Amino acid sequence: MKKNEYLKDIVYDIVSSVLQGIGIYCFIANCNIAPGGATGVAILGNYITGVPIGLLTFLINVPLFIMSYMYLGKVRTFKTLKTVFIGSIILDLVIAPIFPQYLGDRLMSSAFGGILCGIGMAMVFMRGSTTGGTDIVAKLLQRKYPHMQIGFALMLIDLVIIAASAVVFNNVESVLYGLLSLICMTKTIDAFLYGINRGAMVTIVSPRNEEIAEEIMRQLDRGATFLQSRGAYSKKNCETLFCVIENKQFYLVKEIIDSIDENAFIIVSETKEVYGEGFLAERVE
Repeated sequence: MKKNEYLKDIVYDIVSSVLQGIGIYCFIANCNIAPGGATGVAILGNYITGVPIGLLTFLINVPLFIMSYMYLGKVRTFKTLKTVFIGSIILDLVIAPIFPQYLGDRLMSSAFGGILCGIGMAMVFMRGSTTGGTDIVAKLLQRKYPHMQIGFALMLIDLVIIAASAVVFNNVESVLYGLLSLICMTKTIDAFLYGINRGAMVTIVSPRNEEIAEEIMRQLDRGATFLQSRGAYSKKNCETLFCVIENKQFYLVKEIIDSIDENAFIIVSETKEVYGEGFLAERVE
């Protein structure tokens, strides 16, 4: 079983490396775009020195691998090392010599490059590995500063790298295209990891929750659940209504609530993915 899982990791690494390699070499690098992370630094380094992007990406990650081995453990480090090594080899020895570079519109380059890289990175994350670079930095920062807002810190690092592209490429538009590519990348990763079957979780506090629930079930064919609760101020026991709907149904739900109790207290939360009757039938592994 362990051997099969290892082979599966290798297959995922190879496929993801091909996708990321095409995104980086064919679309992003040739259009002077640096979308943050270790890859962004490698693209800038390649422009200045001519050293292959894959090799530079690996070299940039070497000190991070050492720190990861010391503080995060050898299993996680070796898994990321394997992923980055395969990605670097495929980019420099397979993609660069064989695949042509897209020479068209930079807007298309930044978008398609970001999407392809996002798909590749999502495949890596699905197998419990990382692409190195800022992923390792994030885990090291979390270990050192557990209460630090890691996402904000990493966003600043990416913005600095993207801003540096304006200086290196002597082109302010590189920053704008870099931001667009980064956005496409992160949105694609979210779509693959969390799915596109997103919904809204609605929590309703009202003395007329029974009526509201009946109308939601009758008009929208959605289930609802009552949760026993107690008001902290009033000290009264009550029932809180809880239901999950599709995003497009929220306006109808709000109309139902307002028609029954316009003073109802409503909390709406985005859900990343929803399974069960009326949504996805089963999880896709």
